Amino acid sequence: MNTPATPSRKPLRVALLGCGTVGSQVARILLEDAENLGRRAGAPLELVGVAVRTLDARRDVDLPAGLLTLDADKLVEDADIVIELMGGIEPAKSLILRAIEHGATVVSGNKALFAQDGPALYEQADAAGVQLSYEAAVAGAIPILRPIRDSLSGDRITRVLGIVNGTTNYILDQMDSTGASFADAVKAAQDLGYAEADPTADVEGHDAAAKAAILASLSFHTRFALENVHCEGITAVTADDIAAAAEDGYVIKLLAIAEILTDDAGAAGIGVRVHPTLLPRTHPLAAVHGAFNAVFIEAENAGELMFYGQGAGGTPTASAVLGDVISAARRMVLGGPGRTETTTGHVPPLSIDTVRTSYCIGLEVADQPGVLARIAQIFAENGVSIETMRQRIHQGGPDGGTTAELRIVTHRAPEASLAATVAQVAALDVITAVSSVLRVEGI
Repeated sequence: MNTPATPSRKPLRVALLGCGTVGSQVARILLEDAENLGRRAGAPLELVGVAVRTLDARRDVDLPAGLLTLDADKLVEDADIVIELMGGIEPAKSLILRAIEHGATVVSGNKALFAQDGPALYEQADAAGVQLSYEAAVAGAIPILRPIRDSLSGDRITRVLGIVNGTTNYILDQMDSTGASFADAVKAAQDLGYAEADPTADVEGHDAAAKAAILASLSFHTRFALENVHCEGITAVTADDIAAAAEDGYVIKLLAIAEILTDDAGAAGIGVRVHPTLLPRTHPLAAVHGAFNAVFIEAENAGELMFYGQGAGGTPTASAVLGDVISAARRMVLGGPGRTETTTGHVPPLSIDTVRTSYCIGLEVADQPGVLARIAQIFAENGVSIETMRQRIHQGGPDGGTTAELRIVTHRAPEASLAATVAQVAALDVITAVSSVLRVEGI
């Protein structure tokens, strides 16, 4: 049976920075469900103000006018818990640092800020003994950061693969399920509110890269920044790529991948990358449709784990924010130091050239004797083994003859060897075009 918060317990003053899609839902829940939240926290949670840029802007939720303020600086100085949902680097970073300086616990959903300046924020929070939480920065409603930080802290994570951007997953899923072109799928995502009017951050992979840096930092107890992430978007993925993948039993997903690697000297490091990837349709991540997110973890003792759920939206992301708020509030009520991250050393980031992966290469070639032998020789010279090769003949080539379409899937090999192989094959006089080059996982 739930018992009410101790009546004599002093309320914890909560300041909210930002009142957009997520912030408005956080404010609504704090007001509408105050009694239940107070019971779970062990003390009443009092929303004392919401910092906004414009007082009279239209908002998703009607809030008491007295809560809205333009003075974010004053608001954070008087709060016990500061929730930062403004987005961007500044003024969010300065306000978080000011909140920490005044001893406030901070909860944020700002993936761009934590990917770029997380280490500096962690150090300040550690020095001040306050808690810094950011579950909502990755995968929306999915509880993933705390399970990695806490539940798996006694294990050794070896690899993380994630669909962490709902917009790109929706676009690729539309192309796969309906045959839509990239442009039409983007338009559909915009019409549904999944994609911004300018979808660059999503389709170029920048949003996923920021989340990859955060996942890598927690999974491997080392601080990684955005510049440590190799990033490629989905703008070059065509309807033909999607159709060819489906014919071969694959689906294309934009994956964020972080994994333990060894360099040429045998030293351990971490590779962090974001790029469109072919997955067998039997892989659990292949079944993630629409704007949903999922994170697949491989650990030495726990084995394979997958976390799945809504990766965006006001109320789902508000759920993650308030989970952090309740956790932090209980710590404040019970006493004890704040929790930020669990860095224990430094494992260096390794470049994309060190990654061992597989390629699926689409080639348009002249249909004549000896072509396959010349291609195979280049693969052999670079130490790249061919797993499968499929050939399709097309009539009506440039000279009125026939051409062939080749799709080659390689065994795993160093990225540098695979890239060199593709470059040398592309230079052959019998190659009409390299129609696609996609990495393959899960085989």
